Parts: sequence; structure tokens; C-alpha cells
Amino acid sequence: MAVGAVTAIVLAAGESRRMGALKPLLPYGSGTVIQAVVRSLKASPVDRVFVVLGHRSEEIEANLSEEGAEFIRNARYLEGMLTSVQAGFAAAPPETEWLLLALGDQPSLRPETVTLLLDAARDGGVSGPSIVVPSYNRRRGHPLLIHARHREEVRALDPQVGLRELMARHPEALQHVEVVTESVLHDMDTPDDYQRELRRLESDGPA
Repeated sequence: MAVGAVTAIVLAAGESRRMGALKPLLPYGSGTVIQAVVRSLKASPVDRVFVVLGHRSEEIEANLSEEGAEFIRNARYLEGMLTSVQAGFAAAPPETEWLLLALGDQPSLRPETVTLLLDAARDGGVSGPSIVVPSYNRRRGHPLLIHARHREEVRALDPQVGLRELMARHPEALQHVEVVTESVLHDMDTPDDYQRELRRLESDGPA
């Protein structure tokens, strides 16, 4: 069974309070953190890439102006990350079959990880998993792949609870895909996290 249309949704609306600087625009490789994420997704087998913006959205949008991404403004971003997920689900094209949720502060995201998740979805067929999650040493990471059958359910979730409620409701639909890189576990919240990702980049090479 082929995987239908895939829409990637990058969550980049937050205030970056713990970092002390705007995370998406921090230097990373030949560009910025958010450029690294979008470029990896554009190199992945997805059909469209949407970036959900909130805090300092104009600056991030300008930084991505040449990257081929589309933009969603989340007026509710101060209410939590789930509101950005919900904004992305609402804006995704109607033909979308799978939604890939990526973090805007996970610059070590690799196209191979996205391919693994989509392969698992394809191999599962019609009766297969509808929530596919990368796992490293049995620890759940990102990005998440969610079937569009959950679209309206996600849009109705309580922002105070988040996507964990969706997974709790549908344990039978959840599949963990073991990956060989621990990068799926790491986003960036603090300056130390940022330095870790720079060291990873120097060690592993560009994503």
C-alpha cells in the first residue's frame, strides 16, 4: 500500500524563553536552526512543508523565504504547543493522508528518519498503525507521524493535555520505530542544548 499525501508541520511558534535567544534563528551549519529543519524535510518524501509561527513570526518567515515552506500564523501560541499542532492540522490540505509533526528546534532531524516512519506506515497497510513514533533505546522521540483519521480528534484536544491524550486513547494504533540515532530524542531548550547540537553537527556532518 502506498502512503498517500504527506504534509509536514513544523512547530516554531514558541518564545524561546529558556534559550535567551530566538531558537529558530540561531546559527547552524550553513544557515539557521529552522532552515536545517525545513531543508531536511524538503529532502524527505513529503509533499508539502508548513511552518507554524507565533512569536516573532515575521523574522522567521523572512529567514525561510527561499526554502519553499508555507506558513501558518497561530494566534493562540501562548496557550501551548498543542495549539500549533491544531493550527497545522486545520491548515493541511484536504487530500492529506498523513501528517508529520516536526519540531522547529530539532536541527539534527534527518530525511532517513522520516523515510523510516513512512515505510512503517506503508508496510502496515489499511489495518496498520495510525500513529508512528521514532524510538531510541525504547525512548519516544520526534518527529511524529499521525494519520489524518485523527485530524478532528486532535483539533478537539485540550491544549493543557496535549498529544499524549491521543496516544493514551489509541494504544493499539501506536507503533514505535527503532532508529539508530539518538538525535530523535533531542530538541533545544537551553544554551547547553544548543551547544550539544553544534557538537553533533561537527561530529556527524550536516543533516
